[in-house]
Amino acid sequence: MTIKEIGYSERVAVRLIALSEEWERENSCYGYRRNSADDLKEKRIFVAEDNDLICGYLFGHRTTTEKDTSIYKAGTSCFEIDELYVKAQYRNRGVGKKLFLYAEKAVSPDVDMIMLTAAAKNFRAVLHFYIDELGMDFWSARLFKRIG
Repeated sequence: MTIKEIGYSERVAVRLIALSEEWERENSCYGYRRNSADDLKEKRIFVAEDNDLICGYLFGHRTTTEKDTSIYKAGTSCFEIDELYVKAQYRNRGVGKKLFLYAEKAVSPDVDMIMLTAAAKNFRAVLHFYIDELGMDFWSARLFKRIG
């Protein structure tokens, strides 16, 4: 298993879009839709490869906060993770954790914080992964209940 950062190219886009189509078919996240090439352009892209097969990816972008909140001051430099996905057959092997930790180390010279929004149906597993395994802090949740 190799974890590395790669640049955007049409070939990379095709490979990652195919993985995002798998993710969409899983129906494991509320409202998830497959990526387009535009979703990947100008992003930092990290991949997990098993031989030449990309079995997981993480991509995101640098941003600067605009206003003070309870967790950061205006002007805080952040890396916003847009997506972290691991193929089903590679889950529970630490691939996602390795991707996150690799990306964290790579972006740490340029940012003060990593942030993400998660919308997985299996929220317990997602919260365990990000909070217990990766040491992230929980700040807020948007909850809903369908009526009727």
